[in-house]
Amino acid sequence: MSTESRAMDDDSAQPGAARSQAAADLAADDDLIHLPPELSPFRRAIRRFLSHKLALAGFICLIIMALLAASQAIVSPFDPEKPHLFKVNRPPDTVNWMGTDQVGRDVFSRILQGARVSLSVGIVAVSIYVVIGFIIGSIAGLAGGYIDDALMRFTDFVMTFPTFILIIILAGITGPNIFNIMVIIGIFGWPGLARLFRGNILVMRELEYVMASRTLGAGQRHIISRHILPNIVGPVTVAITLGVAGAILAEAGLSFLGFGVTEPAASWGSMINSARGIAFLAGFPWLWIAPGAAISIAVLSINFMGDGLRDAFDVRGRSQSGE
Repeated sequence: MSTESRAMDDDSAQPGAARSQAAADLAADDDLIHLPPELSPFRRAIRRFLSHKLALAGFICLIIMALLAASQAIVSPFDPEKPHLFKVNRPPDTVNWMGTDQVGRDVFSRILQGARVSLSVGIVAVSIYVVIGFIIGSIAGLAGGYIDDALMRFTDFVMTFPTFILIIILAGITGPNIFNIMVIIGIFGWPGLARLFRGNILVMRELEYVMASRTLGAGQRHIISRHILPNIVGPVTVAITLGVAGAILAEAGLSFLGFGVTEPAASWGSMINSARGIAFLAGFPWLWIAPGAAISIAVLSINFMGDGLRDAFDVRGRSQSGE
């Protein structure tokens, strides 16, 4: 009887212990869920980005530029493509803030139209090659072996092409069109980003906490989303922002050479091209200073943003600094 009573006592104690353990687990979950907001990695990244003065200044400049480009019809009452022959080559005044060009078109309106073109090309072209680079780099880094070798040799082969010359050739074949420029720049821009993805993944997958997670049964999707991607956001973000700046410069160069946006549509590169010659450089400086300054401001703002985003999302840099 005593043995049976002890067994019954043990059986009755097990549900109580289970309930206590469940309550402890629930309390632990509550502690994890109700972390202070300032400890959230995303909030800390935003705080670090906002504390980066140059990055914040670049972000504000880009926002202002994008808003002005989107509201060009409201900000400037002039049609950027409509000539006014009685206002040819007028210097800046209270009506035409940046003057007029050779056929009387408002330079400020054309700068805003060029901003729309350049920002669109930069975003779309980089989006195309980010997708291509991520797919190829991730497969190479995670698969390894012959697949890695084959993909990297193909990437090396593509990198041997003279990219800008090929872009000019394809733009000449397909015709000067903004959509063609977006696709062409996107197709030839992915090799460097693919190698960046692959290199960072190769480093991350051999770290101790990643190997421990794999040993505990975590799948590839969990490892990529929770351990690898958060740690490569910094360098990849910098590469993406530099890619946007590079795409803007490439579009400006193609338009300057006549392979990009064509008249009467406005592009910063085509505006500089129309102001070539000693007469325009010396006599009408507003025709080339305005688009040149727009290119410089856009590229510098994007580069500053890239530096700020790198510092904000650099998990390893934060851990080393003790933050």
